[in-house]
Amino acid sequence: MWPELHDLLERLAQQPAVLVRVERTQGSAPRRAGAWMAVFADATVGTIGGGHLEWDAQQQARAHLAAQPTAAPAAWTQRTVLGPQLGQCCGGALELRFEPVLANDVERLRTALVPRLTPVALFGGGHVGHAIVRALAPLPFEVHWIDSRDNVFAPDTPVHVRTEHSEPVQGAVRDLAPGAHVLIMSFSHAEDLDLVAACLLRQRERADLPFVGLIGSRTKWVTFQRRLSARGFTNDELAGITCPIGLPGITGKEPAVIAASVAAQLLVHTGR
Repeated sequence: MWPELHDLLERLAQQPAVLVRVERTQGSAPRRAGAWMAVFADATVGTIGGGHLEWDAQQQARAHLAAQPTAAPAAWTQRTVLGPQLGQCCGGALELRFEPVLANDVERLRTALVPRLTPVALFGGGHVGHAIVRALAPLPFEVHWIDSRDNVFAPDTPVHVRTEHSEPVQGAVRDLAPGAHVLIMSFSHAEDLDLVAACLLRQRERADLPFVGLIGSRTKWVTFQRRLSARGFTNDELAGITCPIGLPGITGKEPAVIAASVAAQLLVHTGR
């Protein structure tokens, strides 16, 4: 489950809150429609954009909680023009919906607040793989983490990351979620090659993997292209593979730097 949603539901089982959601926006606004924040008497989960807007919403929500902490009246909405009313320079306006929620709302919210997540299939449980899992944890991605080796996944792997041991590792490609963004960084160049080939075959059959990225240098990719061509893949098919991965201009090779660059590349590619 998404970490913020998990936190909200755990807290809500113990104490009431006011759920503040961005219903609609006009012009420039700090968050898009659908963003939410849950305000408890002693904590806040999520964000509607920070700044004076969020502070003002928190004050209103806590005033309601202090007045009637166990009551659940109808929700109310409020339209805010950011410049004239709050002195924020965004220049737009938005409508907030304030909804008092209680423990009996947990199951409803579990479904209603699930974010739209992009599936990511990560092949490889090495240093960079671990760093990428950490980098993607708070971002709108659903990670399927796969390796052919045993005991490579961290014991503190986020609860919403699904791990899989697959031998041979390329056998997992067939069952990846449609629309998965694939990252290949296994412990072996032979496995990497087989994984790329499996992804190319799936693309030939289904064309449903919008991004297939391979870690490595341009020299590695030149070698792979020659070997994949020998397996019958065309230049047009090979053009669908991204190698190296990460944003151009970020040259660091430390795992955390590579992970940040790859996470940013995925955000750009998915328009998030």
